[in-house]
This record gives sequence, structure tokens and C-alpha cells, in this order.
Amino acid sequence: MLRKLLLTLFGGLLAVVIGLAVGWYGLHWYGDQKIPVASDAEFVIVPGDSLGRVVQRLSAGQLIQYPEMFKVLARVKGVAADLHAGEYLIAPGTTYRQLLNKFVEGDVRYFSATLVEGWTLKELLMDLNSHPKLTSPVEQKKLALVMGSFIKDVPQTENLEGLFYADTYSFEAGTSVSSILKRAHKRLQSVLEDEWSKKAEDLPYKSPYEALIMASIIEKETGVPSERPDIAGVFVRRLEKRMRLQTDPTVIYGMGDRYEGELNRRMLRERTAYNTYVIHGLPPTPIATVGREAIQAALNPSDGKALYFVARGDGTHHFSKTLAEHNRAVRKYQITERRKDYRSSVQ
Repeated sequence: MLRKLLLTLFGGLLAVVIGLAVGWYGLHWYGDQKIPVASDAEFVIVPGDSLGRVVQRLSAGQLIQYPEMFKVLARVKGVAADLHAGEYLIAPGTTYRQLLNKFVEGDVRYFSATLVEGWTLKELLMDLNSHPKLTSPVEQKKLALVMGSFIKDVPQTENLEGLFYADTYSFEAGTSVSSILKRAHKRLQSVLEDEWSKKAEDLPYKSPYEALIMASIIEKETGVPSERPDIAGVFVRRLEKRMRLQTDPTVIYGMGDRYEGELNRRMLRERTAYNTYVIHGLPPTPIATVGREAIQAALNPSDGKALYFVARGDGTHHFSKTLAEHNRAVRKYQITERRKDYRSSVQ
């Protein structure tokens, strides 16, 4: 009787062990199977999604087979409640175990937005607001309110032109436009502070903000990057001599939407806060987004005696020490030998 009982218990235990072994093997086999996708597939886990809802949508999208096995795999690993929200890219060849790990580790798909040197704030916002993976567009007229106290030590808080660093920013889907703007402003502050600490002596700037204004003018005037310090040198010397800067990009900026692609003498004589043919010194704010190179040029201008420059038409400039030499260069490059393919920037 006892022997029969022991045999029965042993048989039951063996059955359990075999069942567990088969189950473990089956689960291990399942985890190593590849997801049935022929090309990259996108999948989004929404904040608050349960394991059941995630598996249901994966199955409905034909991204997994045997959905109940996927649930068991997550529960056995003890990660059923650890799935991170976000947008994921599922590549061909991904196994079920790798997919689960991706969800648990939050290995979400990242996107990027690039703020380009020379863009105005209007252009910058237009690009960010139209990005399909960014949320909560920001109107320019409400930007100061959105940024709030995040913007500090800026004298012209009603116009935040130029206060966002030109660079490429990575982000997860669903990130807000204001989040990118805050990162770009913080980055600008960091770069400007760093470059200000390494500036040349005796520059005509009272603050880093004034250097930023100059950097934005340099950015808009420069067709060839190597000329930035030379252009900066011309503008710095003109400031030191109390000469007007007389730079077209500031006139164009001051005209706003009225500018239609060509300047004339009447426009150059029009009094605006940004017309450097009329005003002395710098305009009240930057006129464009800048990168580090323009800031470096503004704070470390080239030495020399040139006070004028004119575009040659191939993106480069001719620099002159005297007005007479400058006038001859203007006549040569703008009138008598003007290129048929004339352009002010390198393409």
C-alpha cells in the first residue's frame, strides 16, 4: 500500500517536473522566435496602457503571434507592470524576448529637429510647429508667455529673436515644442557664457547679449564660414569709430513681412529700430538664430584695417580699407563685372 502511494506521488511529481520543463522550454522557444514583420514597424505604448492592452494591439496589428504566450513571458520575467510608454521601432529579426526587453528598458524611437543658423524666430517656430512628432505648437505672439521666467537677463523680453541655439535636438514622440525651445535657449546660454569667458580684450560690447546681436548680424552677412572673423572685424572697427554698421540684413529684418526680396534707396533711408543705415550702434535685438562659430567670431574678430566689404557674387566678399576703394569694388562687383549667376551666399 505504501509502495503504491509512493509510486503515485513520484509519478505526480515527475509529471509536474516534466510539465514545468516542457513549459520552460516552450516559453524559451517562444522568446527566441522572430516577430513576423518584413520591414520596420512602428508601435506606440500609450501612458497608462496595461500589459493586456499592449498585447491586444500588438496582436491586432499582426506584430505578434500567440499573444497569451507573450503575456506569460512578461509575467514569468516579473515585468508585466514595467512597460514604458513611447513610440517604438520594431525591426525585422527582432525576437519576442528582445521586444519585451525593449518595452521594459524604454528603448523608444527618437526623432530630431534642427534649428538652422540664420533662421528668424518666425522660420524657427514654423518648422517646429509643423513637425509631425512634436506637440503643443507655440504662436510667436505668445512665446514670451510660454517661456515665462525661463528667459532671464534679456533686456528685450517682448522679442525673443535669436535666443535659441542653432543645433539638432533629439526627442521622443509627443515632446512639446516649448520643451525644445527651452533646451535650445539653455544651450545658447551655456555656449554664450563659455565663449564670453574667452573673448578678446577691449571689445565694444557691454554684455553677452550685445555680442549675441553682433553674432546674428555676422551670421546673416556670411556666405563663406571662414570670413566670419573678417566680417566681425569690420563691424567692430566701425562701432569703435562711431560709424554706422550699414548692413542690409538689419534693414530687411526691420521691414518684416513688407520685404519682398529687393532693397532700394528708399528702404535704406527708412527709419526703423533695426535700420543700421540710419541708427548708430547695434539694433535692439538679434536678427537671427546663431551657432557657436558666429558667436566666436563676434567675440574674437580678425585684426586689420578694413572698414567696408561688398559681395563678389560667388558668396565671398571683397574687403576695403577706404571708402574710395570700397566704391571701386562696388562698381566692379555690382555693376561692370556683375556675375550672371550672382548670389550673396554659397550654394
